[in-house]
Amino acid sequence: MTDRTLKIIALLSLGAVLFMTVSPIDVRPNDLVSVTIDWVGAYAVMAMLFVVAFPRHWLLTATAMMLSGAVIELLQYLSSTRHPSAADAPIEAFGAGAGSVAGGLGNQLRRHIVLRAPR
Repeated sequence: MTDRTLKIIALLSLGAVLFMTVSPIDVRPNDLVSVTIDWVGAYAVMAMLFVVAFPRHWLLTATAMMLSGAVIELLQYLSSTRHPSAADAPIEAFGAGAGSVAGGLGNQLRRHIVLRAPR
């Protein structure tokens, strides 16, 4: 997978999280698991994709992903059917932190494999 493709996928994941957060509640699909697990997973995947897509700026990316939960939570004030809650931001930050760690480990593994590849 090319770096450009990874960056596009990361940006699409951000768009999906933004859409699901700000869109009217009846537009969201039904959850198969609890909403907390749903959001932790969404932020973990999004953060992992960003850290893998931007490996040189992993710390800045991880920080931005963890702060994005609070910013995106505030965007819910734009929708009359949504109810923002400050209690959701730490949960989303936890998911982003877990995803950032997973992305960082993936970057280390990828670097290790590339360095050990026969030439």
